[in-house]
Amino acid sequence: IVNSIKDKNQALIYLEEVKEAHAIVVKELFGEANDLNEVLNDIFVEVEWALDEDPTKYDFVYDQIVGIGELVSTRILHYGLAKAGFATTWLDARDIVKTDELYREGTVLWDKTLSNIQSKVKPLLTKTNFVVTQGFIGSTLDNNTTTLGREGSDYSAAIFSYGLEATSMTIWKDVPGVLTADPKKFNNVTKLNRLAYREAIEMTYYGAKVIHPKTIKPLQNKSIPLHVRSFLHPEEEGTLI
Repeated sequence: IVNSIKDKNQALIYLEEVKEAHAIVVKELFGEANDLNEVLNDIFVEVEWALDEDPTKYDFVYDQIVGIGELVSTRILHYGLAKAGFATTWLDARDIVKTDELYREGTVLWDKTLSNIQSKVKPLLTKTNFVVTQGFIGSTLDNNTTTLGREGSDYSAAIFSYGLEATSMTIWKDVPGVLTADPKKFNNVTKLNRLAYREAIEMTYYGAKVIHPKTIKPLQNKSIPLHVRSFLHPEEEGTLI
């Protein structure tokens, strides 16, 4: 966090490096003739604003900065899908998911969030094939960015699934599903094909990190099946919870 003019200048140098890295990705994906960098620069401006905040409010400033990655990456994804001819809409999750002011571990204000899903998200799904939005981030009632803590992106998906009364939810991981142990620490681990919600929650409490219990709870409350699948092997079925 910025504590001096020198720190701010260094932070701005890092920011320029991040912007340039994204500009290279955009150029490689879409060529020189695109207007996406202008859109991304408008998002990066939020970082510059955050650097002017009181440095003693560490958690607040942290959330204003760290969530920018979600906004930028989903903009790139949305732009690519549109170029490929897919009818989709980009949605700022901060307009939907409302939380209290506990920065870095925001508690969802369910009544307001569910109202937003009904009034803002459902109509979008009737107009386009799907919506591209972000995980991990929300905002306070004063529209300050908050983050939802560890595994916040999966939790975001569960929030939307709950509010939309989804028929199922899928999360994509670098493992083939829910395993009996951490494959980085143990050999001969086994993939579990099916789990009850309660069993999955118990596993997370005993150290399984593939899913956070707060992700499962909204799904359990409405009996929404959760598929845990591998983005490395998307043809495989994974685990059904």
